[in-house]
Amino acid sequence: MERRINVRGIVADNNGHIFAVKHRDRDTDGESDFWAIPGGGLDVGESLDEGLVREFEEELGITPVVGRLLFMQQFIFTHRNGNQSEKMELFFHIENTADFQHDIDLSTTSHGHELARVAFIDPAVSDLLPDFLQKVDVRNHIDTNQPVLFVNNLKEASR
Repeated sequence: MERRINVRGIVADNNGHIFAVKHRDRDTDGESDFWAIPGGGLDVGESLDEGLVREFEEELGITPVVGRLLFMQQFIFTHRNGNQSEKMELFFHIENTADFQHDIDLSTTSHGHELARVAFIDPAVSDLLPDFLQKVDVRNHIDTNQPVLFVNNLKEASR
């Protein structure tokens, strides 16, 4: 089974909304039915912060100010073809929230074509992956300097 390390950036506004993305659905040319935290997989030999900066610049055209590690998640992912891979995701606080609060032109980025749209969403009422972010008060977690939350979710996930 293949393993992959993903880095993701959490941009949270003062109202508890989280910046999220909807990916394009390759089968329908529409958009996915869920929101996700921006980021992606590390390249071999790439550091965590370098990978996160690269992913944000490629997809969003914004250089993130990477803060502290907030969450970690480990899970098994089942791909559409039935193959499985183990994922370890590291979620970092992105400190330059204001840079994400203006219109982002995805057509000007090298990987923006992978995304259908971006927005600040309320995780309590939106279908946001990973699911645990719908239950955690992210703003409070950041503001009160909570320890890193580790979610061990090695049961099968299919989204």
